[in-house]
Amino acid sequence: MSHHQGLEQWIEIVSRQMRQLSKTQAGVLALYSFGVVMMQSSGLRKVSVFVGALLGRKDNSVRQQLGEFCYDGDDKRGRHGQEVEVTACFGALVRWILGGWGSSEQRLALALDATSLGQRFRGLVLSGVYRGCAIPVAWAIVAGTHAAAWRWHWLGLLDSVAGYVPTGWTVLVLADRGWYAKWLFQHLVDLHGPPLLRIHGQGQFRRRHSTSFPVLKTVVEHDGTARHLELVCFKTPKAQLSCTLLAHWHSACADPWLIVTDLLPNQATAAG
Repeated sequence: MSHHQGLEQWIEIVSRQMRQLSKTQAGVLALYSFGVVMMQSSGLRKVSVFVGALLGRKDNSVRQQLGEFCYDGDDKRGRHGQEVEVTACFGALVRWILGGWGSSEQRLALALDATSLGQRFRGLVLSGVYRGCAIPVAWAIVAGTHAAAWRWHWLGLLDSVAGYVPTGWTVLVLADRGWYAKWLFQHLVDLHGPPLLRIHGQGQFRRRHSTSFPVLKTVVEHDGTARHLELVCFKTPKAQLSCTLLAHWHSACADPWLIVTDLLPNQATAAG
């Protein structure tokens, strides 16, 4: 298949999947994404050179078109510049990736993660996890030094995709150490998306009918065994969380895996 044929097919696919975009917006998005894949680079200059050569257009004109796709409406040339509502695309992205799932595979794992650009910006990303790949479906770019404000961005991202997973599917939401928060755990429970949030081992816990608070790290031996038990994590009253703790400490790891969830102990386990 020639690049021209591939591009035409890709424009048709993007237009069909991203129906909330105008025809022009979907076409520019298709040009940009096709160029990124073919050039293995998201650099505007490289993508513009490739697309210009493919379509027989000047590099500068392609660069202007692709660049303006990302502008606010008031910054676009002309009187009718239409800004792309990025958040309106999140649900469509979820539907798109789930369209490739097998009919019997009605499970979706969503992972919360963040990428930093120095101290200036932080990209908060919610991704669908599939066969070792993370496919971004919702994101927000925030100031890198205002972590306290990230709460509302995470909640907004989760809410923006919550209604686009088919009824009856199992949705698990994953986050590594550093992203655990009680408000996040509770919000995921309210959305019926079982949380699987990894926590640090320096905290404390108590068993349901005990008053002592040993260190979380002691809940599992450093011998490769796994445990799953109901308990209360953390000692500070406001931070206490009644949950199921999934614990696994592989002999080759310096720290145990400790994961809090609202699943019952017989519904999940941690394994390395």
